[in-house]
Formats: sequence, C-alpha cells, structure tokens
Amino acid sequence: MSLRSVPPFRADHVGSFLRPKALLDAREKQQKGEITRAQLRVVEDAAIRDIVKFQESLGLQGITDGEFRRTYFHIDFLEQLEGVETGGGITVAFHNASGNVEFSPPVMKITKKIRHAKDIQLADFQFLKSAVSAGKTPKVTIPSPTMLHFRGGRGAISKDAYPDLDAFYDDVAAAYRSELKSLGDAGCRYVQMDDTNLAYLCDTKMREGARSRGDDPNELPRRYARLINAAIADRPAGMKVCVHLCRGNYKSAWAAEGGYEPVAEVLFNELAVDGYFLEYDDARSGDFQPLRHVPKGKIVVLGIVSTKLGELESKDFLKRKIDEAAKLVPLEQLCLSPQCGFSSTVHGNDIAVESQAAKLRLVVETAQEVWGTA
Repeated sequence: MSLRSVPPFRADHVGSFLRPKALLDAREKQQKGEITRAQLRVVEDAAIRDIVKFQESLGLQGITDGEFRRTYFHIDFLEQLEGVETGGGITVAFHNASGNVEFSPPVMKITKKIRHAKDIQLADFQFLKSAVSAGKTPKVTIPSPTMLHFRGGRGAISKDAYPDLDAFYDDVAAAYRSELKSLGDAGCRYVQMDDTNLAYLCDTKMREGARSRGDDPNELPRRYARLINAAIADRPAGMKVCVHLCRGNYKSAWAAEGGYEPVAEVLFNELAVDGYFLEYDDARSGDFQPLRHVPKGKIVVLGIVSTKLGELESKDFLKRKIDEAAKLVPLEQLCLSPQCGFSSTVHGNDIAVESQAAKLRLVVETAQEVWGTA
C-alpha cells in the first residue's frame, strides 16, 4: 500500500507526552517566582527539541511539541481568547481500575464577546517547525471550539454579551478561523482538534447532564458539527484538520463511557474534517459498528493502544482489531495510534517513560507490517 504523504499518517499519535523532570522542576520554580517566564521558555525549548528527536527516531511522520508548554490540553489555549475567564474549579469524578479519581480543573466562563485578540499558537508552531527535520510534518493540537460550551452550557455564557447563543457560536467560529489563518500563513498543514464533548455525548449519564442544563443531547452533535465546520471553513488549502474524540484522560483515569453510536452518523457525515482519532483501547469505547457510517475519503485513526496502562499490547492483537475494523471501513481509510495522549494535563498518566516509547514503537512497527509504511 502506498505511503500516505498527507496527514493523518498510518502510524500517528494524539500529541501529548510525559513531561521530563527538568521541565516540571522549571515550571515549579517559575510558579514560585524563582525564574522568569522567559527562562522557563528556554527550558521548554530544550525539552521540545528532545521530544521532537524522540518522535523522529521512532519513524513517526507527524511531530508535535508534546504539549510541553501547557498545563491543560484545553484551558491554556481557550483562556487566551478575549472574553474567556477562568477561576475556581468543579470536581469531576474520573474513573480507573482502582476506583474514582477526583479532578478539579479551572472553570471557564464567557464574560464578554469572544474575540481573537492575538495569535495563540503561532510562536509555538514556529519554534516546532524550526526543530522538525525536513520531510516530517509539524502538527499543532488545539482544543475543539465545543469546549467553550458543553461543560458550562448556557449558564456559563453571559446573557449580557450573548442574549442569543447563535451569536456566541458565530464569534467562536470567527476566532478559530483567525487562529487557523495565522497558523496556515506560517506554513502549518496539520491541525488536530481535541474534543471530549462529542465523546461525552455517547455516555448515558453525560447525556442526562446535558438535558439537566437545558440542552438536547440529540441535537448537540449537529450544533457542534456546524460550529466546527464554521471554525475550519476558511482553512488554507492543503491544511488537514482532524478531530480527536476523548472520554477524559487524567492520571490514567477517564470520565465517560459508551460506544460512538449516538453521534456516529453526524460525526462521520456532517463534520467536515479530514480524519478522526477514535479511542478503541477497551470495552468502554464500544465496538466498531458505528464505523459503518464512515464515507469514502474520510480517514479513521484507530486508537487501539492504551496510554493509560503500561502493559504492552501484542502486534497480533492490534492486527486482529484492525482486521475487524476493516470489515466496515476499507483498510486504506484506516490508520493506527495510541488511544489518547500520554499527558493531557501536566500531571501525566501513570505510565513509565519506557512504556511510552515502547507503545509508540509498537504503533510504528505494526503500521509498517499492515500497510507497508508508517
């Protein structure tokens, strides 16, 4: 099978990596006022150069900065939009094999009109691009625009700023278009939007929570598809945009469960992205049947390798799962990746650095054996 010269690639990954100790130590010093933000950035730069070399050494084609400049996969980006404020925290129960894990990320609120007041990822992308070798593709990961709505709903959006929610969605989409233009002008051709909300809408309890906030969980996927489509409508020619559906990823724990069936038809046929990174690492993600809705031309990246557990999957297991999915989607429309990032927050998953490397190496080697290329 021929080499995929455009993203997503046969062997790909979601983007975040375990933070090295030197970086964590520098972040702590900066928070204590012992070093400046500029001095922290020097440490971040060095760590990013190392993680770029690590990805390239494995044979990966899409290269990220490991999200090494972030505390959370979403908040660090979204709070830089004018009109978004953060504070406090609402405790969310995440789950793992041992029980519940409490997580209280800052709460985002929309206090005034949303505006793209500055380029958010531009400098970070330019540095990443300078560190990536010729022939490799620097990849930018940003939160989905839906992250500004689902968790707080109407109650987190100022009625003075937005008496009409349609205007809110229009402004969010416009802000994203401006951000993507700045990235495109700088040469970015691979963007991934991380979206927990479409995956949360596969969970019975999460759907009920949406109803309690006054939202229709059957209509929200369509509303979110229109938002994302508007956000990427003017992306530069050649820029590939993928969406990653995540059920939560904090210290190897998750927040939601349930197969993709409730959102599948909208996800694959109304969302105008180029590819989908889908979690398929265990039973909580359901079976492959929802993939029957995938049309020609769309790429599905099967997230079969777990980033939550250190145990290494076997190639035979991965190949059996790929074969199973290929009964519903042609093999040429499939790729392979870990199910999520290794560190969606600065805290990192409960997995060793050595296991992180082994799992990515497994993805690359399996892709080479299944498709003849990574």
